[in-house]
Amino acid sequence: MSYLDYSVRRIPTGFQRLAYINLPIIVILITIAAIGFMMLFSVAGGSTEPWAKVQMTRFSIGFAMMLIIAFIPIWFWRNISGLAYFISLFLLLLVEFFGVSGMGAVRWLDLGFMRLQPSELVKVTVIMFLASYYDWLPRNKVSNVVWIIVPLLIILLPVFLVIRQPDLGTALLILLGGLSIMFIAGVSWFYFAISGLGILTFLFSIFYFRGTEFQFLKDYQYRRIDTFLDPASDPLGAGYHITQSKIALGSGGFSGRGFMQGTQSRLNFLPEKHTDFIFTTLAEEFGFIGGISLLGLYFLLIIFCGLVALACRDRYSGLVVSGITMTFFLYFAVNMAMVMGLAPVVGVPLPLVSYGGSAMFVLMVAFGIIQSADIHRAR
Repeated sequence: MSYLDYSVRRIPTGFQRLAYINLPIIVILITIAAIGFMMLFSVAGGSTEPWAKVQMTRFSIGFAMMLIIAFIPIWFWRNISGLAYFISLFLLLLVEFFGVSGMGAVRWLDLGFMRLQPSELVKVTVIMFLASYYDWLPRNKVSNVVWIIVPLLIILLPVFLVIRQPDLGTALLILLGGLSIMFIAGVSWFYFAISGLGILTFLFSIFYFRGTEFQFLKDYQYRRIDTFLDPASDPLGAGYHITQSKIALGSGGFSGRGFMQGTQSRLNFLPEKHTDFIFTTLAEEFGFIGGISLLGLYFLLIIFCGLVALACRDRYSGLVVSGITMTFFLYFAVNMAMVMGLAPVVGVPLPLVSYGGSAMFVLMVAFGIIQSADIHRAR
């Protein structure tokens, strides 16, 4: 049933919206972000420069953006979902021709005042567009093979462009986030079984064509897989990142070495300590207690967002909130698995904690949409 079917029911307007802001979500977001500021302060040797101060400014701007988005009715975001998707796709195409490089990849557009990473934006716009598509599509056509082609194209077009940058981690998040929307919308499990078989075939092809002119991945991505399977094979080369990460994780013990006392980060043994591997810094300084506390906050956020999805009475709101929640879960799950050696290193930051502008802004926009769905749902 569509949003307009419930429009005659009581929906908050004006200042009434303030009373319906989801405060638990806001409190948890601020708490997680504060942990991120603290860890960026620590890895900089007890200084707000060069990371913590900038990150606090970004969070403040993002928080204001979230509130503005929250007070705009959810039907507005549904109506511009297609436009938002195609704009983000256009920005990805611009990266192909005008993108700036960093760390061996071309993923950013230089806007002068900041570097925008369009692939971060696509994570949300794909979910928005798919949610609006399934809101429009009659339920009896959801599993029809003809109507499955469209959502697959919506997902695979940005995935292809992101892989070309190359950014395998972000492409994986876009793919899994899009497939989760299809599953929640009611697409038959049969298609997912076929997809699983296709993925297994693709994985086999990755290794089968390695070293030939038809190989699918870059050489450094193959080295990441080799390192994941056997980090000790090259501890000072390709395995350096994960080896130092495991040392930091183990040295924290149960309660940690103490704030700003982590040797791996302070002595610069730990690479990318302010971005992808910031969780290991937290685990070294605050131990198992610190790590499990952050994980608990993430799961609390997932639970409250899940409750919002269940409370939504229109199909679009329920799908977009569910998709954003699932993508957020994948975000921190992949990062934590990566730094613990449970998954290959794919360059996925820890949400709201790792240093980064595009990821911070897009996450706050996403939570603004969740707040909009919650505030403007029919009661």
